Amino acid sequence: MTADEPLADDEVLAVRPLEPLDGRGAPGPAGGTVSRVRCGRPLAYPVPVADLPPVLRRRAGLGHDRYAGVFFAFDLDVLPPGQRYTGARLDVTLDDPGARAVQLAADGDEFGLVQSEPTSPVAVRTVAAARYRPALLRRLGRRAGAPRAWTTGLQSATFGWVYDDPWGAALLPRTYGMHALIEISPGATGLSGVLTVQTEVTGGTPLTASVEFDEPFAPAAPAGAAVRLCLAADVVGYSRHGNAAAEELQRDLVEVLAQARRAAGIADSGVHTQPQGDGQFSVLPTGIDESAVIPRMIARLGAGLLDRDRGRAAEDRMRLRVALHRGLVKEAANGWIGTSAIAVHRILDSPPLRAAIKDNPEAAYVLGLPDVLYRDVIAHAVEPPLPADFRPMTMALPEKDFVEQGWVMVGAAR
Repeated sequence: MTADEPLADDEVLAVRPLEPLDGRGAPGPAGGTVSRVRCGRPLAYPVPVADLPPVLRRRAGLGHDRYAGVFFAFDLDVLPPGQRYTGARLDVTLDDPGARAVQLAADGDEFGLVQSEPTSPVAVRTVAAARYRPALLRRLGRRAGAPRAWTTGLQSATFGWVYDDPWGAALLPRTYGMHALIEISPGATGLSGVLTVQTEVTGGTPLTASVEFDEPFAPAAPAGAAVRLCLAADVVGYSRHGNAAAEELQRDLVEVLAQARRAAGIADSGVHTQPQGDGQFSVLPTGIDESAVIPRMIARLGAGLLDRDRGRAAEDRMRLRVALHRGLVKEAANGWIGTSAIAVHRILDSPPLRAAIKDNPEAAYVLGLPDVLYRDVIAHAVEPPLPADFRPMTMALPEKDFVEQGWVMVGAAR
């Protein structure tokens, strides 16, 4: 199906006559009808906070943590001979007083749907949501010779897309598709409101039609594999502590790691964590800027450990082995799968990292990472940790059939 083919019958919400506006901006008498519009059923689906663009994830960390993606679509009738459409627009007014549009895409490229292939976490969710209505995806592609939309109403519950060609050089299409990211009230189970289509034709007055909609959210579909940064941490000497001290260590480990992520601009809601008693494995959101996140996270980790242990005896301090890795991972039925999800634990347990924390009793932590992260991030760092802070190591666990070249850094000393 191409972008110029009409909506299927089961995708149509309503067919309405396009009527001239009267002097007050309201539809005029039905006798003025020269065309009709077929409004598609909006397709709304939940978008997890972890898949939002970074700026929206930061807002979600302030408590605004419910978001949805929405497809809108409409088709216009063929006009009588000698007439053509010179302008078209769709306006959406949502009923939910707590809702507002936080991203309005003029086409798929703007949110990561490039030639129908997803290149962003939101686009991955979009493709999954449209699996039963794939024709909607094609409508989001750019069309040669057709004017692009400009959008109105961002950060509002009333928003829209406008297509026009005031010079008459481009031919407006008769089929349209749009996408929006909506911030919604926490208890919302769908979207409702009013769709208003307005057109302009050669030699005529503006024509308009409105239709109400009330659509539940499509079932959430699990996202596919994506490249993510993984972190593993382990408390040194945990087993020698009694129950009360172990409980305190677990609580403080969770808080120190959370503080480190927050300092790097990563909201708690965007992180997937797996508690492991004396350690924690976490998968960070897609789309992060590692060159900013890694140094800020590590700096706050060191400061957090020093703050936590200030005034404590050596045997009561919390010291950590920490490892980072990056790669293609996917959430499965009982955890995360992917080479990097395994490799980060191999680095954590490698003899060089264990030796580094043992040989530096005053160090609050040691950090190990693979060569790829060192070359991509650390080698270009302008704020600590710097390249000079690391030394190369060969991380080998023969019993696990694991060998990888990496780097180790001895962290903050007391």
